[in-house]
Amino acid sequence: MNTLHKSADKFRVILVEDHPMFREQLAHLIAKETDMSVCGEADNARDALDLLESKHADIVIVDLTLKGTSGLELLKDLKARGIRVPVLVLSMHDELLYAERVLRAGARGYITKHETAKEVMAAIRKVLAGEIYLGTRMAARVFESFSAHPTSDDGFALLTDRELEVFELIGHGRSTRDISGLLHLGMSTVDTYRTRIKAKLHLENASQLYHEAIRWVSAGQNTPI
Repeated sequence: MNTLHKSADKFRVILVEDHPMFREQLAHLIAKETDMSVCGEADNARDALDLLESKHADIVIVDLTLKGTSGLELLKDLKARGIRVPVLVLSMHDELLYAERVLRAGARGYITKHETAKEVMAAIRKVLAGEIYLGTRMAARVFESFSAHPTSDDGFALLTDRELEVFELIGHGRSTRDISGLLHLGMSTVDTYRTRIKAKLHLENASQLYHEAIRWVSAGQNTPI
């Protein structure tokens, strides 16, 4: 797919974001551009997949954290269904760990929500031009990590994508039953993930897991554009 060619008079953008206010701000930002238009919006992965199977888009902007699943899982679903479209991931997390994983899953860019509107538009245009966007600081961190390997002291890097997703939901105060319903997993499966997470992060009990998850989520909270 040559992203330098517009699908019509304007680049067509699909927004996948579960926070209505932020999605509205982003749509307003894009509407100011004379060569772009929002052709669809969704607040969850299932609706996003339906949109992408019925509409052509030049770029999809995806929130990393969505209702019921994650933007990371959506990226994997897009690849599994053979839907080829450039994806820019938006995240509240200024974390190298997330940036690396979304790029491996097929995203063309990763930007945090605390960046300026100008920087967000620069990221969109870079991805539309067929390039990869990370931002200077994040790109440097990714480059430095190429020679690094996870160790027993680097527990977060040892978590699988699903374990990281469960861990984040715990940090948002979700119970085992909640997580089971949101991720369509059996409660025993969620318990297994919790056990694995505790082992990898060297946590002794559920209380330590809960507090560490809250600390992780709180550290990633940023003010949106």
